[in-house]
Amino acid sequence: MKPAVMLIVMLLFAAGLPGGTALSSDGNELQGWGPDDPYNRHFDNAAIEKTRGWVVGFKFERPLPGMSPATIMMVDDGTGLIAVHICPAWFARPEDVGVRVGDRVKIKGCRAVVGGKRVFMAAKIKKDGFHEFKVRLTKNGKPFWTFSLEEVVREFSDTTAGGTGR
Repeated sequence: MKPAVMLIVMLLFAAGLPGGTALSSDGNELQGWGPDDPYNRHFDNAAIEKTRGWVVGFKFERPLPGMSPATIMMVDDGTGLIAVHICPAWFARPEDVGVRVGDRVKIKGCRAVVGGKRVFMAAKIKKDGFHEFKVRLTKNGKPFWTFSLEEVVREFSDTTAGGTGR
């Protein structure tokens, strides 16, 4: 097992996450964020596109009633502001994403209307051509925060071993 994968696995075991459970800190926070919940059904893998722009800020907001807050990045694409939904706030905060206000980013994901608002649901955020923050598989849109321990190991083993990286 590669060192990076081993570190991830050790951290997950230290956090007490048994294999087969979703990667949330408690079941209530996953409310509304599950793979088959209404929010994630807005992600259309067939409509994936790329956009780019400048990060102008971050905010936390509940995408739909009853959900825990999302980490949302506000991006100016040159034609206006885009609310980029990254992930549940418990999964990653702005400082975890690795981008800051003023950074130029490329985002891969899909556009959607969630709770009556036009948003861009991110799958991957890139900065400077080398920093990448992934929150969904691009092959099927499955959110990383719903992965089992086995899926985490498989995904990161593939990317660190020169696999597809999906």
